[in-house]
Amino acid sequence: MDADEKLYLVVDDDDNFRKKLTEALILRGHFALSAANVSAALEICSAHKITHVVLDLKMPEVDGLSGLSMLLDHDANLQIVILTGYGSIATTQAAIKRGAISYLTKPCSVQEVICAFDYEPQAQVEIPSIDQVEWDHIQRILFEYQGNITHAAKALRIDRRSLQRKLQKIPQNLK
Repeated sequence: MDADEKLYLVVDDDDNFRKKLTEALILRGHFALSAANVSAALEICSAHKITHVVLDLKMPEVDGLSGLSMLLDHDANLQIVILTGYGSIATTQAAIKRGAISYLTKPCSVQEVICAFDYEPQAQVEIPSIDQVEWDHIQRILFEYQGNITHAAKALRIDRRSLQRKLQKIPQNLK
């Protein structure tokens, strides 16, 4: 392995998923190792020059966010992608603030994992407000019901008049 080669480390408590992702990376010509938890990952990082880490968010003992901090404390040059089946805006923000370069939700392909490491943001990604998310959801439901407010309100499980009031309040960033 050359000094500038990528060495992947897959950290996931799901044995089957971890083995499959590691094998898929190897089949695509990458060097890859795996660990079942953060403690094992730290040992591997001490023994090998790991450059890229795929880190599961939900793990027993040490969760992915704590593990992210621990791994970056060990080697600040690590590129870490958080991978989870339980994605949320809050955990995405927390992971990025702690130093993850990307955040993916399962299921995802090996190609998506590889591309997540190659992604270079052009600017700071702005996370939408709750009002914006609600507005977009209402608009999708309205479109689905072809603008019929009564049917859309039933689908949203709110009163028709409540939906009409919400539609009158356009989020600030859309004005």
